[in-house]
Amino acid sequence: MPDRSSKRNRKRLRPGQGPEDVNEIAAGILAAIPGALEDEPDPGDVDDADPAKIKEAAASLGRRGGLKGGKARAEKLSPEKRSAIAKKAAVARWSHGPVKKT
Repeated sequence: MPDRSSKRNRKRLRPGQGPEDVNEIAAGILAAIPGALEDEPDPGDVDDADPAKIKEAAASLGRRGGLKGGKARAEKLSPEKRSAIAKKAAVARWSHGPVKKT
């Protein structure tokens, strides 16, 4: 009877024999799964996009979040918490002392 049956069929790899990079291991796993790589989008589609349209879409997304950011945060905070944040900011602004002119 073998001492450890789980080690009986295990192939030992020496350093440099197998994939060492995590990405290589992941690619090997995906290659072993039938049909896993068939639904990948064509990377050429991204290059064909108009840079002006991409810039416009990104600006509209940033504008949408930026317009409501401060107001939404202020509405969620209690007056005490808002006051504490303002006091901390004032201390940080004025704690450096006067600016020396040279």
